[in-house]
Amino acid sequence: MPKKVVIDMTTTELESTIKDLVIPCKGILAADESSPTIKKRFDAINVESTEENRRAYRELLFTTPDLEKYICGIILFEETLNQKTADDIPFPKLLTQKGIVPGIKVDKGLIPFESSLDEKITQGLDGLPERLAEYKKLGARFAKWRAVYNISDIYPSKIAIKTQACLLARYAAICQNQGIVPIVEPEVLMEGDHSLEKCAEVTEAVQRAVFRALYKRNVILELMVLKPSMVIAGKNHASKPSVQAVAEETVKILRRAVPAAVPSINYLSGGQSDTLATAHLNAINQVDLSKPWYLSFSYGRALQAPCLKAWRGKKENVKEAQEALIKRAKLNGLATQGKYTPKDE
Repeated sequence: MPKKVVIDMTTTELESTIKDLVIPCKGILAADESSPTIKKRFDAINVESTEENRRAYRELLFTTPDLEKYICGIILFEETLNQKTADDIPFPKLLTQKGIVPGIKVDKGLIPFESSLDEKITQGLDGLPERLAEYKKLGARFAKWRAVYNISDIYPSKIAIKTQACLLARYAAICQNQGIVPIVEPEVLMEGDHSLEKCAEVTEAVQRAVFRALYKRNVILELMVLKPSMVIAGKNHASKPSVQAVAEETVKILRRAVPAAVPSINYLSGGQSDTLATAHLNAINQVDLSKPWYLSFSYGRALQAPCLKAWRGKKENVKEAQEALIKRAKLNGLATQGKYTPKDE
C-alpha cells in the first residue's frame, strides 16, 4: 500500500515524460555507451578515448541543428550527464532547451550468472534509488536498464529468463517510485546461427516473462517504454530472412506478448547496419495487422555510425558529421510512419 501512494504522488511527472517521449515521427537516440564500448567505437576511427574527446563527440551529437525534429529523447551515460558544452552549458540543460528529454543508463553491466555459468545477468540494483535521485537533480527524466539473452541449443535457460525479468521489473518499479520513466530493454542477441523461428520462440518467452514480472511488481504499463530487439535470424545463420519476414514475425510476437497498455515500443538496432535497421522499422510499421502501440526506434550505432565515420575526431568535420546524423534521424522518422523507401538514402 505505501508503494501505491508513492506512485500516485509521481504520476503527473511520469505522464508528462511519457507525453514528451511518445511523439509521432520521433524516436530516441542511445548515446549511453560505456567507457569500454565507446573506446571500441573510437578505436575504429583512430581517435583516443579521452574524457575530452568523449565530451566533444557528445557535444557534436547534441548540438546537431534540427535534431529535435526527429529525436525526442537521448539516453546518456553517467559521465555525460555531468558534462558541459564548450560554452559551459550542462548537457541536460542543453537538451531540455532543444525540447529533447534527457535520460540515463542506470544498469552497471553484465556479470556471470551463478545459476547458469555460461549466461550473464545485469547488475546495478544496489543503491539505485539514491542514484536515481541524484540523476533526477541533474535533469534526467527517464532511465534505461538492459538485459541480454543468448540463443543456443540450450540457452537461454528458464532460470536466466525468469531472473532477468525479475531484475527488469524491480528496476522499473524503483524508477516509477522516483518519478523516473523506465525504459525496459530485454535484448535477444543476434550472435549465433539460430533461425528466425528460433528467435521468435525465445523473444516471445522473454517478453511474456518480463510482463509477468512487471505485473507482479505493480509497474504501471502506461508509464513505461519497452525497448526490445527485433525478431531476426542469427548473424551466422545459413540464410538471411527478408525484411518483410522479419517485420511480420516481430509484429506477431508483439501481439502475443506485449499488452496494449504499453504506449511506445522503441526498437534497438542490436548490431544491424544503419540502413537495415531503418528498413526493418519501416516494414514493421507497414505490417497490415492491428498495432496498438507507437512503434519507433532507440538506436545507438545505427544512428551514429555514419556520423562517427565522418567526424574522425576532427573539428573541421563536425558539420559533415552532424549532417550524417540528422540524415539517419530523419530517415528513421519516416520509418516510424512506414514512409521510408531505399531511394531516400
